[in-house]
Amino acid sequence: MSSQPRLDSSSLQVASPAPAAVRKPFDLLRWYAFVSLAIILSVAVGLGLISSRFVINESVERDALLTAQFIQAIASAEVRSVAIPNVRTMGDLLDPRLDQAFADVSPEARRAARGEFLDHIAHLPDMLLANIYAPDRMVIWSTNPALIGKMIDADDDLDQAFLYKRRVSASYHTVDQARSEQKFVTPPEQLFIENYIPLFDADGENVTAMVEIYKEPRDLIVRIERGLLLIWLAIAVGAGVVYLGLFWIMHRAARQLAIQQKQLISNETFVALGEMSSAVAHSLRNPLASIRSSAELAQEIEEGPAQKNIGDIISQVDRMSHWVRQLLQSLRPLSDAAEPVELLRILQDSLQAFEPQLLRQGVKVQIDAVPAVQVFSQPVLLGQIFNSLIANGLEAMPEGGTLRIEPVRHNRHSLILRLCDTGKGMSDQQQRMAFKPFYSTKQGGLGVGLVLVRRIMESFGGTVRLSSREGKGTCVQLSFRLARAARERR
Repeated sequence: MSSQPRLDSSSLQVASPAPAAVRKPFDLLRWYAFVSLAIILSVAVGLGLISSRFVINESVERDALLTAQFIQAIASAEVRSVAIPNVRTMGDLLDPRLDQAFADVSPEARRAARGEFLDHIAHLPDMLLANIYAPDRMVIWSTNPALIGKMIDADDDLDQAFLYKRRVSASYHTVDQARSEQKFVTPPEQLFIENYIPLFDADGENVTAMVEIYKEPRDLIVRIERGLLLIWLAIAVGAGVVYLGLFWIMHRAARQLAIQQKQLISNETFVALGEMSSAVAHSLRNPLASIRSSAELAQEIEEGPAQKNIGDIISQVDRMSHWVRQLLQSLRPLSDAAEPVELLRILQDSLQAFEPQLLRQGVKVQIDAVPAVQVFSQPVLLGQIFNSLIANGLEAMPEGGTLRIEPVRHNRHSLILRLCDTGKGMSDQQQRMAFKPFYSTKQGGLGVGLVLVRRIMESFGGTVRLSSREGKGTCVQLSFRLARAARERR
Protein backbone atom coordinates (compact mmCIF):
# COMPACT_ATOMS: atom_id res chain seq x y z
CA MET A 1 0.00 0.00 0.00
CA SER A 2 1.46 3.25 -1.01
CA SER A 3 1.66 5.83 1.67
CA GLN A 4 0.50 9.36 0.94
CA PRO A 5 1.65 12.43 2.78
CA ARG A 6 -0.65 13.74 5.43
CA LEU A 7 -1.79 17.32 5.25
CA ASP A 8 -2.93 19.18 8.30
CA SER A 9 -4.22 22.67 8.70
CA SER A 10 -0.88 23.96 9.92
CA SER A 11 0.84 22.98 6.68
CA LEU A 12 -1.63 24.77 4.40
CA GLN A 13 -1.05 28.41 3.57
CA VAL A 14 -3.68 30.27 1.64
CA ALA A 15 -2.22 33.14 -0.31
CA SER A 16 -4.52 36.11 -0.06
CA PRO A 17 -4.56 38.32 -3.13
CA ALA A 18 -2.50 41.43 -2.74
CA PRO A 19 -4.59 44.58 -2.75
CA ALA A 20 -4.43 46.32 -6.05
CA ALA A 21 -2.49 49.51 -5.93
CA VAL A 22 -4.80 52.46 -6.25
CA ARG A 23 -3.43 54.85 -8.82
CA LYS A 24 -4.15 58.45 -8.13
CA PRO A 25 -5.63 60.36 -11.03
CA PHE A 26 -3.22 62.54 -12.96
CA ASP A 27 -3.36 66.03 -11.46
CA LEU A 28 -2.81 68.22 -14.51
CA LEU A 29 -3.05 71.50 -12.60
CA ARG A 30 -0.53 70.46 -9.95
CA TRP A 31 2.03 69.23 -12.48
CA TYR A 32 1.58 72.34 -14.59
CA ALA A 33 2.04 74.55 -11.51
CA PHE A 34 5.43 73.02 -10.66
CA VAL A 35 6.73 72.56 -14.21
CA SER A 36 5.67 76.02 -15.40
CA LEU A 37 7.12 77.59 -12.25
CA ALA A 38 10.46 75.87 -12.84
CA ILE A 39 10.53 76.90 -16.51
CA ILE A 40 9.51 80.51 -15.84
CA LEU A 41 12.03 80.83 -13.00
CA SER A 42 14.80 79.41 -15.21
CA VAL A 43 13.96 81.79 -18.05
CA ALA A 44 13.63 84.74 -15.66
CA VAL A 45 16.98 84.03 -13.97
CA GLY A 46 18.65 83.58 -17.36
CA LEU A 47 17.23 86.86 -18.66
CA GLY A 48 18.20 88.60 -15.43
CA LEU A 49 21.80 87.41 -15.64
CA ILE A 50 22.10 88.33 -19.31
CA SER A 51 20.52 91.75 -18.74
CA SER A 52 22.68 92.43 -15.69
CA ARG A 53 25.85 91.47 -17.51
CA PHE A 54 24.87 93.63 -20.47
CA VAL A 55 24.14 96.68 -18.29
CA ILE A 56 27.40 96.33 -16.35
CA ASN A 57 29.53 95.78 -19.45
CA GLU A 58 27.95 98.62 -21.37
CA SER A 59 28.25 101.01 -18.43
CA VAL A 60 31.89 100.10 -17.81
CA GLU A 61 32.77 100.29 -21.51
CA ARG A 62 31.07 103.67 -21.80
CA ASP A 63 32.94 105.05 -18.79
CA ALA A 64 36.23 103.68 -20.13
CA LEU A 65 35.57 105.19 -23.57
CA LEU A 66 34.92 108.61 -22.06
CA THR A 67 38.08 108.33 -19.97
CA ALA A 68 40.12 107.37 -23.04
CA GLN A 69 38.72 110.21 -25.11
CA PHE A 70 39.48 112.65 -22.28
CA ILE A 71 43.10 111.47 -21.90
CA GLN A 72 43.76 111.44 -25.64
CA ALA A 73 42.26 114.92 -26.01
CA ILE A 74 44.48 116.23 -23.19
CA ALA A 75 47.52 114.64 -24.82
CA SER A 76 46.84 116.38 -28.15
CA ALA A 77 46.10 119.70 -26.47
CA GLU A 78 49.32 119.69 -24.41
CA VAL A 79 51.42 118.87 -27.46
CA ARG A 80 49.89 121.81 -29.34
CA SER A 81 50.23 124.18 -26.39
CA VAL A 82 54.06 123.91 -26.33
CA ALA A 83 54.43 124.30 -30.12
CA ILE A 84 55.94 120.85 -30.64
CA PRO A 85 55.99 119.85 -34.32
CA ASN A 86 53.08 117.65 -35.41
CA VAL A 87 55.39 114.76 -36.13
CA ARG A 88 55.59 114.14 -32.38
CA THR A 89 52.81 112.86 -30.07
CA MET A 90 52.50 112.73 -26.32
CA GLY A 91 53.35 109.02 -26.38
CA ASP A 92 56.81 109.96 -27.76
CA LEU A 93 57.39 112.48 -24.96
CA LEU A 94 56.44 110.48 -21.87
CA ASP A 95 59.52 108.27 -21.51
CA PRO A 96 62.28 110.32 -19.74
CA ARG A 97 64.87 107.94 -21.15
CA LEU A 98 64.23 109.38 -24.62
CA ASP A 99 64.66 113.07 -23.75
CA GLN A 100 67.92 113.27 -25.73
CA ALA A 101 66.71 111.12 -28.61
CA PHE A 102 64.85 113.88 -30.49
CA ALA A 103 67.09 116.77 -31.53
CA ASP A 104 64.19 118.80 -32.92
CA VAL A 105 62.44 118.92 -29.53
CA SER A 106 64.00 120.74 -26.63
CA PRO A 107 64.13 118.94 -23.25
CA GLU A 108 62.33 121.88 -21.61
CA ALA A 109 59.40 121.61 -24.03
CA ARG A 110 59.23 117.87 -23.47
CA ARG A 111 59.23 118.28 -19.68
CA ALA A 112 56.64 121.07 -19.82
CA ALA A 113 54.23 119.11 -22.02
CA ARG A 114 54.80 115.95 -20.02
CA GLY A 115 54.32 117.69 -16.69
CA GLU A 116 51.00 119.28 -17.68
CA PHE A 117 49.71 115.99 -19.11
CA LEU A 118 50.68 113.98 -16.03
CA ASP A 119 49.17 116.59 -13.73
CA HIS A 120 45.80 116.21 -15.49
CA ILE A 121 45.98 112.44 -15.17
CA ALA A 122 46.90 112.64 -11.49
CA HIS A 123 43.78 114.69 -10.78
CA LEU A 124 41.22 112.57 -12.66
CA PRO A 125 38.04 112.11 -10.58
CA ASP A 126 37.48 108.78 -8.77
CA MET A 127 41.00 107.62 -9.64
CA LEU A 128 42.78 105.11 -7.41
CA LEU A 129 46.00 104.59 -9.34
CA ALA A 130 47.51 105.64 -12.69
CA ASN A 131 50.46 103.91 -14.36
CA ILE A 132 52.16 104.69 -17.67
CA TYR A 133 54.12 101.91 -19.38
CA ALA A 134 56.75 102.09 -22.07
CA PRO A 135 56.64 99.49 -24.85
CA ASP A 136 59.23 97.43 -22.92
CA ARG A 137 56.66 97.12 -20.03
CA MET A 138 58.57 99.43 -17.64
CA VAL A 139 56.56 101.82 -15.47
CA ILE A 140 57.80 105.24 -16.60
CA TRP A 141 55.37 107.15 -14.41
CA SER A 142 52.83 106.35 -11.66
CA THR A 143 50.80 108.15 -9.03
CA ASN A 144 52.48 105.68 -6.64
CA PRO A 145 56.19 106.63 -6.76
CA ALA A 146 57.17 103.16 -5.53
CA LEU A 147 56.17 101.66 -8.89
CA ILE A 148 58.24 104.01 -11.11
CA GLY A 149 61.05 102.15 -12.83
CA LYS A 150 59.68 98.64 -12.22
CA MET A 151 59.39 96.12 -15.02
CA ILE A 152 56.03 94.31 -15.32
CA ASP A 153 56.64 90.94 -16.88
CA ALA A 154 53.62 88.74 -16.13
CA ASP A 155 50.51 90.79 -16.92
CA ASP A 156 48.22 89.24 -19.52
CA ASP A 157 45.91 92.26 -19.68
CA LEU A 158 48.84 94.62 -20.35
CA ASP A 159 50.28 92.31 -22.98
CA GLN A 160 46.92 92.02 -24.76
CA ALA A 161 46.48 95.80 -24.69
CA PHE A 162 49.86 96.27 -26.42
CA LEU A 163 49.26 93.37 -28.80
CA TYR A 164 45.75 94.22 -30.01
CA LYS A 165 46.25 98.02 -29.77
CA ARG A 166 42.76 98.47 -28.45
CA ARG A 167 41.80 102.01 -27.64
CA VAL A 168 39.81 100.86 -24.62
CA SER A 169 40.40 97.69 -22.66
CA ALA A 170 38.24 97.73 -19.55
CA SER A 171 37.49 95.22 -16.81
CA TYR A 172 36.01 95.39 -13.33
CA HIS A 173 37.09 93.20 -10.44
CA THR A 174 38.43 93.17 -6.91
CA VAL A 175 42.02 93.60 -5.85
CA ASP A 176 44.35 90.83 -6.99
CA GLN A 177 47.12 90.44 -4.43
CA ALA A 178 49.34 88.64 -6.96
CA ARG A 179 49.61 91.58 -9.37
CA SER A 180 52.55 93.81 -8.54
CA GLU A 181 51.23 96.88 -10.38
CA GLN A 182 48.10 97.09 -8.18
CA LYS A 183 49.74 99.06 -5.37
CA PHE A 184 46.97 101.48 -4.48
CA VAL A 185 47.67 104.51 -2.36
CA THR A 186 43.94 104.58 -1.54
CA PRO A 187 42.44 101.06 -1.61
CA PRO A 188 39.00 100.61 -3.25
CA GLU A 189 35.91 100.27 -1.06
CA GLN A 190 33.91 97.91 -3.30
CA LEU A 191 35.38 97.20 -6.72
CA PHE A 192 37.40 99.07 -9.29
CA ILE A 193 37.55 99.50 -13.05
CA GLU A 194 40.80 98.95 -14.90
CA ASN A 195 41.29 100.80 -18.20
CA TYR A 196 44.13 100.50 -20.70
CA ILE A 197 44.45 103.49 -23.00
CA PRO A 198 47.12 103.29 -25.75
CA LEU A 199 48.94 106.36 -27.04
CA PHE A 200 50.14 106.04 -30.63
CA ASP A 201 52.88 107.61 -32.67
CA ALA A 202 52.21 110.23 -35.34
CA ASP A 203 51.36 107.56 -37.90
CA GLY A 204 48.82 105.93 -35.59
CA GLU A 205 50.31 102.46 -36.05
CA ASN A 206 52.69 101.83 -33.16
CA VAL A 207 51.89 102.10 -29.46
CA THR A 208 54.46 104.41 -27.86
CA ALA A 209 52.97 104.37 -24.35
CA MET A 210 50.17 102.67 -22.46
CA VAL A 211 48.20 104.52 -19.81
CA GLU A 212 46.64 102.30 -17.15
CA ILE A 213 43.88 103.89 -15.05
CA TYR A 214 42.33 102.31 -11.96
CA LYS A 215 39.05 104.01 -11.02
CA GLU A 216 36.27 103.47 -8.53
CA PRO A 217 33.43 105.57 -10.01
CA ARG A 218 31.02 105.63 -7.07
CA ASP A 219 28.29 107.45 -8.97
CA LEU A 220 28.49 104.88 -11.79
CA ILE A 221 28.42 102.02 -9.29
CA VAL A 222 25.32 103.47 -7.62
CA ARG A 223 23.61 103.86 -11.00
CA ILE A 224 24.54 100.31 -11.98
CA GLU A 225 23.11 99.01 -8.70
CA ARG A 226 19.88 100.92 -9.30
CA GLY A 227 19.67 99.58 -12.82
CA LEU A 228 20.23 96.02 -11.63
CA LEU A 229 17.59 96.45 -8.93
CA LEU A 230 15.07 97.69 -11.49
CA ILE A 231 15.95 94.88 -13.89
CA TRP A 232 15.49 92.15 -11.29
CA LEU A 233 12.35 93.80 -9.91
CA ALA A 234 10.84 94.05 -13.40
CA ILE A 235 11.79 90.45 -14.17
CA ALA A 236 10.30 89.24 -10.87
CA VAL A 237 7.05 91.14 -11.44
CA GLY A 238 6.89 90.03 -15.08
CA ALA A 239 7.57 86.40 -14.20
CA GLY A 240 4.94 86.55 -11.46
CA VAL A 241 2.35 88.07 -13.80
CA VAL A 242 3.11 85.52 -16.52
CA TYR A 243 2.98 82.63 -14.05
CA LEU A 244 -0.27 83.76 -12.44
CA GLY A 245 -1.84 84.49 -15.81
CA LEU A 246 -0.91 81.09 -17.24
CA PHE A 247 -1.91 79.36 -14.01
CA TRP A 248 -5.30 81.10 -14.11
CA ILE A 249 -5.81 80.01 -17.72
CA MET A 250 -4.78 76.45 -16.91
CA HIS A 251 -6.98 76.46 -13.80
CA ARG A 252 -9.98 77.44 -15.88
CA ALA A 253 -9.06 74.88 -18.52
CA ALA A 254 -8.73 72.16 -15.87
CA ARG A 255 -12.12 73.10 -14.41
CA GLN A 256 -13.65 73.08 -17.87
CA LEU A 257 -12.12 69.68 -18.59
CA ALA A 258 -13.46 68.35 -15.29
CA ILE A 259 -16.94 69.70 -16.08
CA GLN A 260 -16.85 68.23 -19.57
CA GLN A 261 -15.67 64.91 -18.19
CA LYS A 262 -18.55 64.86 -15.72
CA GLN A 263 -20.95 65.78 -18.50
CA LEU A 264 -19.55 63.02 -20.68
CA ILE A 265 -19.95 60.47 -17.90
CA SER A 266 -23.44 61.77 -17.20
CA ASN A 267 -24.38 61.61 -20.87
CA GLU A 268 -23.06 58.09 -21.17
CA THR A 269 -25.03 57.13 -18.05
CA PHE A 270 -28.18 58.70 -19.43
CA VAL A 271 -27.70 56.96 -22.76
CA ALA A 272 -27.32 53.59 -21.05
CA LEU A 273 -30.27 54.25 -18.75
CA GLY A 274 -32.32 55.50 -21.68
CA GLU A 275 -31.70 52.37 -23.69
CA MET A 276 -32.51 50.17 -20.72
CA SER A 277 -35.56 52.20 -19.69
CA SER A 278 -36.87 52.32 -23.25
CA ALA A 279 -36.66 48.55 -23.50
CA VAL A 280 -38.37 48.08 -20.11
CA ALA A 281 -41.05 50.68 -20.88
CA HIS A 282 -41.95 49.15 -24.21
CA SER A 283 -42.10 45.76 -22.57
CA LEU A 284 -44.42 47.05 -19.82
CA ARG A 285 -46.80 49.13 -21.88
CA ASN A 286 -48.67 46.30 -23.54
CA PRO A 287 -49.10 44.24 -20.33
CA LEU A 288 -50.23 47.33 -18.43
CA ALA A 289 -52.70 48.22 -21.15
CA SER A 290 -54.08 44.66 -21.10
CA ILE A 291 -54.37 44.68 -17.29
CA ARG A 292 -56.18 48.02 -17.34
CA SER A 293 -58.58 46.90 -20.09
CA SER A 294 -59.33 43.70 -18.23
CA ALA A 295 -59.87 45.63 -15.00
CA GLU A 296 -62.24 48.08 -16.69
CA LEU A 297 -64.20 45.19 -18.19
CA ALA A 298 -64.40 43.48 -14.82
CA GLN A 299 -65.50 46.72 -13.21
CA GLU A 300 -68.47 46.86 -15.57
CA ILE A 301 -69.45 43.28 -14.86
CA GLU A 302 -68.67 42.80 -11.19
CA GLU A 303 -70.55 44.48 -8.40
CA GLY A 304 -70.14 44.60 -4.68
CA PRO A 305 -66.88 44.33 -2.70
CA ALA A 306 -64.80 43.50 -5.80
CA GLN A 307 -65.31 47.00 -7.15
CA LYS A 308 -62.83 48.47 -4.66
CA ASN A 309 -60.12 45.96 -5.56
CA ILE A 310 -60.68 46.54 -9.27
CA GLY A 311 -60.43 50.33 -8.69
CA ASP A 312 -57.14 49.82 -6.86
CA ILE A 313 -55.83 47.78 -9.82
CA ILE A 314 -56.74 50.54 -12.27
CA SER A 315 -55.17 53.29 -10.11
CA GLN A 316 -51.94 51.33 -9.64
CA VAL A 317 -51.77 50.62 -13.39
CA ASP A 318 -52.25 54.34 -14.09
CA ARG A 319 -49.54 55.11 -11.58
CA MET A 320 -47.11 52.71 -13.23
CA SER A 321 -47.99 54.13 -16.66
CA HIS A 322 -47.25 57.62 -15.34
CA TRP A 323 -43.88 56.40 -14.04
CA VAL A 324 -43.03 54.91 -17.42
CA ARG A 325 -43.90 58.14 -19.23
CA GLN A 326 -41.94 60.22 -16.73
CA LEU A 327 -38.94 57.89 -16.99
CA LEU A 328 -38.88 58.05 -20.78
CA GLN A 329 -39.30 61.80 -20.76
CA SER A 330 -36.42 62.33 -18.32
CA LEU A 331 -33.98 60.18 -20.26
CA ARG A 332 -34.71 61.15 -23.84
CA PRO A 333 -32.36 63.69 -25.54
CA LEU A 334 -33.33 67.32 -25.21
CA SER A 335 -33.51 69.64 -28.17
CA ASP A 336 -31.10 72.58 -27.98
CA ALA A 337 -33.23 74.78 -30.26
CA ALA A 338 -33.87 77.65 -27.86
CA GLU A 339 -36.52 80.25 -28.55
CA PRO A 340 -37.84 83.32 -26.71
CA VAL A 341 -40.52 82.23 -24.23
CA GLU A 342 -42.80 84.42 -22.09
CA LEU A 343 -41.70 83.45 -18.59
CA LEU A 344 -44.62 84.93 -16.67
CA ARG A 345 -47.24 83.39 -18.96
CA ILE A 346 -45.78 79.87 -18.62
CA LEU A 347 -45.55 80.32 -14.85
CA GLN A 348 -49.20 81.42 -14.61
CA ASP A 349 -50.31 78.48 -16.76
CA SER A 350 -48.53 76.06 -14.45
CA LEU A 351 -50.03 77.64 -11.33
CA GLN A 352 -53.47 77.51 -12.92
CA ALA A 353 -53.08 73.80 -13.65
CA PHE A 354 -52.26 73.15 -9.97
CA GLU A 355 -54.93 75.51 -8.64
CA PRO A 356 -57.37 72.77 -7.47
CA GLN A 357 -54.62 70.96 -5.58
CA LEU A 358 -53.33 74.23 -4.10
CA LEU A 359 -56.80 75.03 -2.80
CA ARG A 360 -57.36 71.50 -1.52
CA GLN A 361 -54.12 71.52 0.50
CA GLY A 362 -54.48 75.12 1.68
CA VAL A 363 -51.27 76.33 0.04
CA LYS A 364 -51.05 80.08 -0.58
CA VAL A 365 -49.16 81.36 -3.62
CA GLN A 366 -47.24 84.63 -3.30
CA ILE A 367 -45.77 86.14 -6.48
CA ASP A 368 -43.47 89.13 -5.89
CA ALA A 369 -43.28 91.31 -9.03
CA VAL A 370 -42.02 88.73 -11.49
CA PRO A 371 -41.10 90.75 -14.63
CA ALA A 372 -42.79 90.01 -17.95
CA VAL A 373 -39.64 89.07 -19.88
CA GLN A 374 -38.70 86.53 -22.50
CA VAL A 375 -36.13 83.87 -21.68
CA PHE A 376 -34.33 81.33 -23.82
CA SER A 377 -36.11 77.98 -23.50
CA GLN A 378 -39.01 76.04 -24.99
CA PRO A 379 -42.60 76.47 -23.83
CA VAL A 380 -43.21 72.78 -23.08
CA LEU A 381 -39.88 72.30 -21.28
CA LEU A 382 -40.22 75.54 -19.30
CA GLY A 383 -43.68 74.47 -18.23
CA GLN A 384 -42.28 71.11 -17.19
CA ILE A 385 -39.73 72.90 -14.97
CA PHE A 386 -42.42 74.87 -13.15
CA ASN A 387 -44.73 71.85 -12.94
CA SER A 388 -41.99 69.73 -11.34
CA LEU A 389 -41.02 72.41 -8.81
CA ILE A 390 -44.64 73.22 -7.88
CA ALA A 391 -45.38 69.52 -7.49
CA ASN A 392 -42.35 69.12 -5.21
CA GLY A 393 -43.52 72.10 -3.15
CA LEU A 394 -47.00 70.60 -2.75
CA GLU A 395 -45.47 67.27 -1.71
CA ALA A 396 -43.45 69.09 0.98
CA MET A 397 -46.53 70.96 2.34
CA PRO A 398 -49.30 68.36 2.84
CA GLU A 399 -50.77 70.40 5.70
CA GLY A 400 -50.65 73.73 3.89
CA GLY A 401 -48.14 76.52 3.71
CA THR A 402 -46.86 79.24 1.38
CA LEU A 403 -45.31 78.96 -2.06
CA ARG A 404 -43.36 82.17 -2.75
CA ILE A 405 -42.06 83.08 -6.20
CA GLU A 406 -39.77 86.12 -6.41
CA PRO A 407 -37.07 87.57 -8.65
CA VAL A 408 -33.63 87.72 -7.00
CA ARG A 409 -31.66 89.60 -9.66
CA HIS A 410 -32.68 91.12 -12.95
CA ASN A 411 -30.33 92.80 -15.42
CA ARG A 412 -29.92 93.16 -19.17
CA HIS A 413 -28.59 89.65 -19.65
CA SER A 414 -30.15 87.38 -17.05
CA LEU A 415 -32.97 86.85 -14.61
CA ILE A 416 -32.68 84.83 -11.40
CA LEU A 417 -36.02 83.51 -10.13
CA ARG A 418 -36.47 81.80 -6.79
CA LEU A 419 -39.28 79.41 -5.78
CA CYS A 420 -39.54 78.76 -2.04
CA ASP A 421 -41.89 76.59 0.02
CA THR A 422 -42.43 76.41 3.76
CA GLY A 423 -42.43 72.63 3.90
CA LYS A 424 -40.42 70.16 5.91
CA GLY A 425 -37.11 70.95 4.20
CA MET A 426 -34.17 68.68 3.52
CA SER A 427 -31.10 67.51 5.37
CA ASP A 428 -27.54 68.16 4.14
CA GLN A 429 -27.29 64.61 2.83
CA GLN A 430 -30.58 64.94 0.99
CA GLN A 431 -29.43 68.22 -0.59
CA ARG A 432 -26.23 66.61 -1.86
CA MET A 433 -28.23 63.78 -3.41
CA ALA A 434 -31.11 65.92 -4.72
CA PHE A 435 -29.84 66.09 -8.31
CA LYS A 436 -28.77 62.44 -8.50
CA PRO A 437 -30.86 60.27 -10.86
CA PHE A 438 -33.49 58.05 -9.20
CA TYR A 439 -33.00 59.53 -5.74
CA SER A 440 -36.23 60.69 -4.11
CA THR A 441 -37.39 61.58 -0.60
CA LYS A 442 -41.04 61.01 -1.51
CA GLN A 443 -42.80 57.74 -0.89
CA GLY A 444 -43.05 56.03 -4.27
CA GLY A 445 -41.20 58.85 -6.07
CA LEU A 446 -39.12 58.07 -9.13
CA GLY A 447 -36.38 60.65 -8.44
CA VAL A 448 -36.07 62.21 -11.89
CA GLY A 449 -37.87 65.54 -11.41
CA LEU A 450 -34.94 67.69 -10.28
CA VAL A 451 -32.61 65.84 -12.65
CA LEU A 452 -34.83 66.84 -15.55
CA VAL A 453 -35.02 70.42 -14.26
CA ARG A 454 -31.21 70.69 -14.22
CA ARG A 455 -30.86 69.13 -17.67
CA ILE A 456 -33.38 71.55 -19.18
CA MET A 457 -31.86 74.63 -17.51
CA GLU A 458 -28.29 73.74 -18.49
CA SER A 459 -29.26 72.83 -22.06
CA PHE A 460 -30.43 76.44 -22.57
CA GLY A 461 -27.50 78.12 -20.82
CA GLY A 462 -29.10 78.49 -17.39
CA THR A 463 -28.35 77.10 -13.95
CA VAL A 464 -30.29 75.75 -10.98
CA ARG A 465 -29.35 75.80 -7.30
CA LEU A 466 -31.08 74.35 -4.27
CA SER A 467 -30.92 75.41 -0.63
CA SER A 468 -32.94 73.97 2.24
CA ARG A 469 -33.19 73.76 5.98
CA GLU A 470 -34.98 71.04 7.87
CA GLY A 471 -38.27 72.32 9.24
CA LYS A 472 -37.88 75.67 7.42
CA GLY A 473 -38.53 74.83 3.80
CA THR A 474 -36.73 74.60 0.48
CA CYS A 475 -35.74 77.21 -2.12
CA VAL A 476 -34.85 76.47 -5.74
CA GLN A 477 -33.06 79.25 -7.63
CA LEU A 478 -33.32 79.34 -11.41
CA SER A 479 -31.01 81.49 -13.56
CA PHE A 480 -32.34 82.24 -17.06
CA ARG A 481 -30.72 83.92 -20.06
CA LEU A 482 -32.84 86.77 -21.34
CA ALA A 483 -33.75 86.82 -25.01
CA ARG A 484 -32.30 89.70 -27.05
CA ALA A 485 -35.69 91.02 -28.05
CA ALA A 486 -36.69 91.31 -24.42
CA ARG A 487 -33.50 93.19 -23.55
CA GLU A 488 -33.99 95.62 -26.44
CA ARG A 489 -37.54 96.42 -25.36
CA ARG A 490 -36.22 97.29 -21.93
